[in-house]
Amino acid sequence: MKLRGGSGFLVVAASRLGSIPMEFGLFLNGYIPGPAAHDPELEHLSLMRQIDYGVLADQNNFKYAWLGEHHCLSEYSHMSAPEVVMGAIAARTERIHLASGITSLPTTKEHPVRIAERAAMLDHITEGRFEFGTGRGAGSHEVASFNGTLITETKAMWNEVVREIPRMWEQKDYVFDGEFFNVPTPHNVLPKPYLQGHPPIWLACGNPSSFVTAGEMGIGAVAFNFKPIHDMGPLVDAYKDAAADPKEIIGQFQNNNLMLTNEVVCLEDREEARRIATARGNGYLITLLHLYHDTFPKMGNGTTWPSPPDMGVPNEEALDTVIRIGGMLCGTPEDVCEQLAEYQRVGADQVAFSFPKDGMNHEQALECIELFGSRVIPEYDADPVHRSTRFRRQAEPKFPMFAGEVPDFDIEVLPVGRLRRDPSPAH
Repeated sequence: MKLRGGSGFLVVAASRLGSIPMEFGLFLNGYIPGPAAHDPELEHLSLMRQIDYGVLADQNNFKYAWLGEHHCLSEYSHMSAPEVVMGAIAARTERIHLASGITSLPTTKEHPVRIAERAAMLDHITEGRFEFGTGRGAGSHEVASFNGTLITETKAMWNEVVREIPRMWEQKDYVFDGEFFNVPTPHNVLPKPYLQGHPPIWLACGNPSSFVTAGEMGIGAVAFNFKPIHDMGPLVDAYKDAAADPKEIIGQFQNNNLMLTNEVVCLEDREEARRIATARGNGYLITLLHLYHDTFPKMGNGTTWPSPPDMGVPNEEALDTVIRIGGMLCGTPEDVCEQLAEYQRVGADQVAFSFPKDGMNHEQALECIELFGSRVIPEYDADPVHRSTRFRRQAEPKFPMFAGEVPDFDIEVLPVGRLRRDPSPAH
């Protein structure tokens, strides 16, 4: 773990590290605003940069890279196959966890067996660094891409599927006859997850009831921060209260974990950081969110694309207010470090940043990752072990390996070159 910065800066850190660590991640969503979204070369460049951001984050103390999954949402997100991008990042990294943010579970989109297979394969490819973020889907336009799915149907689908995938990961004769999907005869869903347990499970939370649901089911909460950080306190408390006494733990262990999202501009030059935060066009992403995500509460005046964004920060005074209420982190590493104290006070286990922010060019994005990772993260998180990894170590089998009778037969001949465990020290 790298600990860099002035001696006075590290003195401040001592008290922070005495409390529960707060972890950090990037949220990479394939956001490509404007005409670039319709230019194949620029679309390619943007997607390749998303991979570079994940690799750089791994080198600078970030513990998580969340990758969105969206379909047919021009400009807002071109990240339609995040598992492919995860593979590219995994091959170039050693420590960072790669999380789906989120895998939507409508059975009209794809059969749950495919989702279980892919998640387990990612668990192997990353050697235990995959995290399984789930949700119902955030908008009617997106889910309608798949057989005309109605957004009103997706909550019930999620409820059925999220309970069945852990059973697919355990049992070797999985059978299911449900309301939304079925596996009518015994099947062994492969591969099984890597080593002990399975990927930690999360739920995307956009309204108060979903925070309670996640806590009661023993899964993590991915909390999209559409309110000032002070106003998020009751939602964090609702999750933590429910997690303290879960009604039904989904899977083999409880993932008692709450992640908040936000924006960050962390540069050596404070004035340049503030200029980015007040740049013309900030808030364009929000107009697209309002266009596509009709299950989320609208922010501010609810301006929707193609209307010009009015969600930006118009002046220095407004920026100070936004920073004070926790709507954005902005300034030098020292400034940002102080601003983060409110997130720790509210009770966030992890903060992930939608990246890069409107107004930030590529070089500034790289600087932001490096500075935040090397000079801010160590002030809040000196634990080399991921919080979710500690929970996974507590995993215990929940279902019998076989639900039905196992036939009794012997295999007399196997290939000579087959893999097998050899107890010999030499091997």
